[in-house]
Amino acid sequence: MKNLEYDYVIIGSGFGGSVSALRLSEKGYKVLVIEKGKWFKAEDFPKTNWNFKKWLWLPQVGFQGFFKMTFLNHVTVLSGVGVGGGSLTYANTLPVPKGDFFESGSWSDLNNWKNILEPFYETAYKMLGAATNPKLDASDLALKELAKDIGKEAHFEAAKVAIYFGESGRTVKDPYFNGKGPDRTGCVHCGACMTGCRYNSKNTLDKNYLYLAQQLGATIIAEKEVINVLPINKDDGSDGYTVEYKSKLGKKLKGKVTTKGVIFSGGVMGTVPLLLELKDKSLPYLSDKVGCNIRTNNESLLVMTSTEKNHKDYSKGIAIGSVLHTDENSHLEPVRYGEGSSFFRTLTIPTIHNKFVVFRLLGMFGIILKQPLRFLKTVFAKNYAKRTTVLLFMQTLDSTLRIKKGFFTRMKTVTEGGQKPNAFIPEALTLGKKFAKMVKAIPYANFTDVLLGSPTTAHILGGAVMGEDISVGVIDKECKVFGYQNMMVCDGAMISANPGVNPSLSITAITEYAMSKIPNKEA
Repeated sequence: MKNLEYDYVIIGSGFGGSVSALRLSEKGYKVLVIEKGKWFKAEDFPKTNWNFKKWLWLPQVGFQGFFKMTFLNHVTVLSGVGVGGGSLTYANTLPVPKGDFFESGSWSDLNNWKNILEPFYETAYKMLGAATNPKLDASDLALKELAKDIGKEAHFEAAKVAIYFGESGRTVKDPYFNGKGPDRTGCVHCGACMTGCRYNSKNTLDKNYLYLAQQLGATIIAEKEVINVLPINKDDGSDGYTVEYKSKLGKKLKGKVTTKGVIFSGGVMGTVPLLLELKDKSLPYLSDKVGCNIRTNNESLLVMTSTEKNHKDYSKGIAIGSVLHTDENSHLEPVRYGEGSSFFRTLTIPTIHNKFVVFRLLGMFGIILKQPLRFLKTVFAKNYAKRTTVLLFMQTLDSTLRIKKGFFTRMKTVTEGGQKPNAFIPEALTLGKKFAKMVKAIPYANFTDVLLGSPTTAHILGGAVMGEDISVGVIDKECKVFGYQNMMVCDGAMISANPGVNPSLSITAITEYAMSKIPNKEA
């Protein structure tokens, strides 16, 4: 063990990986973080999402941005790649889930999670610089008007987000970590959070957890993809592991390091396919539940492009500035992109909710025939981002999928429990139509939603969930992998129930809890 190069190798640098890197470094461990995406500085982010090379992660054609789209047969997944993981492209929101999250799913009987995690949610808030959005902009005010219209005005609130607001455009010394962190600049409310913050205001993980971890000696290497994890000597990994990686994505040249422990933190789209491959190759004692209990937030994304002549500017503000709790299980958020970011207009078509695709298509053409001028205005609208609001509807209602290795593709999904994810949520369309009427728009959705009935989600969760033993889960209540020593999963794959809200804060808090269970190196 003394000859091993690292105490821990962390695969991925998102919310789970970054927390692990800092807390283990604080405990005296020698840590290496391996990230397949790139390092991004403010000047590296694209001005709009039309700059595919800087925005999209599609390395097969030379695009090495930070936004990834994965098309599976039951769901289209949006995720992040790069140093800082999903924090580079997420919408900054940090809600605590309601009680059902802590009392359902495969982890429900393992702990009194609500009480146990409460202090760790507070720590996560502090570390991520959570603040209540101080300024409601056009789409937030429209949502507030909708809340009033449906008698839910008391259930509308400004969002809690990971943004440094300060004085707009003014740079100050680190306001969070007693001068140990980087300088920060007050938010300019440009609306471009999800295409990368170019103004040093978004509290991405490279500005808190990862930044502080580096000060304590953690090493982060980017543009490296882990391809194998092999136990040294003993099959259970108690003598450590060799971690092999491609030295540059897409090339055969490899590198390798040895380590006492391994933490998988590549997000569901990174961790789950890697674990499935390793189970067949070098880690055969992994639970048969790898890839099971995959969840979404039961989401619906509806795109509203205003056709009003004197429309308000819906691109100004922050990515998500407010939230409406429509009932105890459901939430509605207005999402915006910055000026010029109109790529998604190429992927959306008018939406009709119906079980059969032929009727959805007929309904779509019916909309076009009934509202030809409005349809043409939405298709050819100038200043698309300024006219457009994306409504994100989420529910805590539960259903699960399973990710398996595909024959023609790396991954495929099969239904597992409850109803399969559905792009057609009646409450979402009802609210969407009301909002559309207010802003003179037609509800649009991703073409896969309309044509295939498969929803689009930015919140894919599960696949390496907690359980009482290896027959039920992949990890235990401290995120330790069954069947192997010094191996953990700390990312969205460990989430073992449907939070019904944006999950980044929960991933952070649960990882904080897991790291608190690891003793200092001296011990």
